[in-house]
Amino acid sequence: MAEPSSSTTAIRLVFADQGTFHAETVHVPVDKLARYDRLVDLLREEESVTRQMYVDMTRLVSAYVVGNDE
Repeated sequence: MAEPSSSTTAIRLVFADQGTFHAETVHVPVDKLARYDRLVDLLREEESVTRQMYVDMTRLVSAYVVGNDE
C-alpha cells in the first residue's frame, strides 16, 4: 500500500492462517477512511485501496487504526 505520509493513516490487519496469527500494517488515505462506517467496508470496496492491495477476508481476524503509541 502507499508509503506513510500525512495524508495516510496506518491500519493493522491481523490474519489467522492454520492456527497461527500474523499482523501486517498498511496505509490508507485518511480522507477515504471517514467515508466508511466500518473499516472492513473500506478494505473491500474502496477502489483506491483495492487497487493497491488484496485483503483475504476469509483469514482476516481484526482490522484497526493504529494509534501513535503502537
